[in-house]
Amino acid sequence: MAVADIHLHDRLNDLLPPRRRGQAITLEVSRRAAIKDVIESLEVPHTEVDVILVDGDAVGFSHILAGGERVDVYPWPTAPPAARHLRPTPPTRPRFVLDAHLGRLARYLRLLGFDCRYRNDIDDAEVAALAEQESRVVLTRDRALLRRKRIRLAHYVREVDPWRQVKEVCDEFDLYPVLAPFTRCSRCNGRLARVEKAAVEHRLEPLTRRYVEAFLECEACGQLFWHGSHVSRMEALVERLKRRGLGRDRRRDSGPPRP
Repeated sequence: MAVADIHLHDRLNDLLPPRRRGQAITLEVSRRAAIKDVIESLEVPHTEVDVILVDGDAVGFSHILAGGERVDVYPWPTAPPAARHLRPTPPTRPRFVLDAHLGRLARYLRLLGFDCRYRNDIDDAEVAALAEQESRVVLTRDRALLRRKRIRLAHYVREVDPWRQVKEVCDEFDLYPVLAPFTRCSRCNGRLARVEKAAVEHRLEPLTRRYVEAFLECEACGQLFWHGSHVSRMEALVERLKRRGLGRDRRRDSGPPRP
């Protein structure tokens, strides 16, 4: 059977076992197998791929290998700028759908103002359907989910710690300029609106009624939010994110001109 040499570049190597990283991988190829299937046989989801070069020529996912080729596979954002890009351009303010294992990440992103569809019992088929029907970006640590053809724009989350995941997603989609903290309900994703204390006073505990004056209410589920210790902690985290975003901007501005 014919073979091809596959070269995965930059962070795509994160998805390989350590012993296979940074080197050519020789694979048997079938004349019936699209290059997308060849790449995904290495456990690299198509959603992580931006550019594919076969002997220097850019191709799409449906390209069929004949054998004997050199295949270079690049992720975003380090792919050759003049090549054919396969990864869709994310919107400035993306809407997300997260798999059932990323509940804390969903909560953080909602608190930062991002529209996130999430349930702790959501299954892979529903995630893929929401991604297609509502043009949502999939966030997951499940590579098998990302092999579904209905999913076009996604990110495989590398980090395990939820706060590190937040920073990773903000870096990936450059969310820093569009942070809108405390505008969405962390519980149900509904929008938050200011509400008069008199309208909700009957729902408050005695100490809250006595000491708190400003409230937000979820327009969808009615959950109340007010400034407490958890809000202060979140405000501090938001400030850290903003400083991180400014640092990234400065590094981009001081770098060499883009081609």
